[in-house]
Amino acid sequence: MTALAGRTALVTGAGNGIGRAIALALAAEDVHVVAVGRTRERLEKVRAEIGCRVETCDTASPLAVADLADRLRDEDISILVNNAGIAGPVAPLTEVDPAAWDEVFAVNVRGVFLMCRAFLPPMYARRRGDVINLASVSGKRPLAGRTPYTASKMAVIGLTTTLAHEAGPYGVSVNSLSPGPVDGPRMLSLFQREAERTGTSPEAAEAAFVSRAALGRMLTETEVAAAVPAMLRMPGLTAADIDLSAGMVAR
Repeated sequence: MTALAGRTALVTGAGNGIGRAIALALAAEDVHVVAVGRTRERLEKVRAEIGCRVETCDTASPLAVADLADRLRDEDISILVNNAGIAGPVAPLTEVDPAAWDEVFAVNVRGVFLMCRAFLPPMYARRRGDVINLASVSGKRPLAGRTPYTASKMAVIGLTTTLAHEAGPYGVSVNSLSPGPVDGPRMLSLFQREAERTGTSPEAAEAAFVSRAALGRMLTETEVAAAVPAMLRMPGLTAADIDLSAGMVAR
């Protein structure tokens, strides 16, 4: 048993990727997980892995989030992990469609706002809780062609630090976790596009990219997920943004 055992955690975007890895990491700590996402089929696969409760929800929708909170009113949720997010368009700012910009902010920022708005009051009443919002090192460093995404992640960091000072008097900690590049299909797609743009190979594009990291590699989903229980074990941690990037620097 650990200090986390017996608590209940709600994880958004838990059907795949980092969200799934976080759900698995928390379940391994004997945390009761509520896995939330938009695709029932993916969530059912997570349920089969760890026996968690699953709920579908579009976290960018006020009505959907309110309905989710009502369905979960019997759960003593003391950990909220806002992981749901989208990458958005890859284009110069002058070519970004306003609708695409709005979609990124709806999912990446409004979703965090709505989930906190819905699930913080019970934590305040119990005077105990933890919120971890997934941001990104891309919100703090140049990433050409990704202004909607980077702006949204910086907004998440700003939301986190301010909310921490609102929640602190109620005994609730609010922090953000900013991963660097994570090995997987999304990065492979980016390397392919970079190779096409520069006339090199995807392998060369990847090598040039990871050379910017102190560890000379990207992160894994499991490494990002492991940071969540580690942060939860630090009771004095709040209003913090944890940079987990393998030492990636911008050039």
